[in-house]
Amino acid sequence: MDMQFRTRKLIAARDLNSNGSLFGGRVLGWIDEEAFIYASCQLESESIVTRTMSEINFVATGRQGDVIEIGMETVAFGRTSLTLHCVVRNRRTKKTITAVEKIVFVLVDESGRPSPHGKTEAMIDLPQASITG
Repeated sequence: MDMQFRTRKLIAARDLNSNGSLFGGRVLGWIDEEAFIYASCQLESESIVTRTMSEINFVATGRQGDVIEIGMETVAFGRTSLTLHCVVRNRRTKKTITAVEKIVFVLVDESGRPSPHGKTEAMIDLPQASITG
């Protein structure tokens, strides 16, 4: 299964840093928002929290007027968690701006404690099934 790029953003002046390139903090906000939406759709719940993000390397930049795409895919899931992989790229050139190898979300109960999501491998959109502890 190929990663699907479902979200696009137009880089506007408000998204730029003092160097005139795409501000890393803005990209991270977009990634976290898209990852939350993707994970909540997969787990069919909004009671999820971002647990961790792996190392983030910015390998290219965007400029005002560029359109970027954000792609997500499920790479693993545990009893209470879902692990995603994310790529942000320039829509026109397809050049990767940044990638996050692992973004882990955890389903939580009303008290904020991890809670089993009850999903099975067949219920989750996995490119290559992988179950973690």
